[in-house]
Amino acid sequence: MQPRTLFRTVAFAEAVTWTLLLVGLFLKYVTRTTDVGVSIAGGIHGFVFLCYAATAAFTWINQKWAAPTGLLAIASAVIPYATIPMEKSLDRRGLLAGGWRLAAGGDSPKGGFEKAQAWVLRNPILAVVVTLVAVGAVFSFLLFMGPPGTWFS
Repeated sequence: MQPRTLFRTVAFAEAVTWTLLLVGLFLKYVTRTTDVGVSIAGGIHGFVFLCYAATAAFTWINQKWAAPTGLLAIASAVIPYATIPMEKSLDRRGLLAGGWRLAAGGDSPKGGFEKAQAWVLRNPILAVVVTLVAVGAVFSFLLFMGPPGTWFS
């Protein structure tokens, strides 16, 4: 899967989970019928949000984006549906073009982030397992912390 396809897929998934979460919030706070939607969609959205942030950072390293571009790509997940225009903008400017430059036979990695990315690209199955465990650990910690509105009360 090329950077463009990966980024586009995860950006779309993040927008879909925003829809699920907003429907859940509507049912909970507007119709006052159930809070099950927030419980389920909130968790799914949180997980996909973390996956999107990791994907944006991974793509940022590969594509050698300027810091403002990479930070904006990650921050776009905070605003509902903003990952879609972000992806469209990056694609239109050619910032998602090409393959994985640090894959086997590609560029030599320079610096810690590129070395980590090269390892991921050369060990994809193990990297997916490690990434899912890491995202799962962060996700579990956030579940333990409870809803964001209660963190500092």
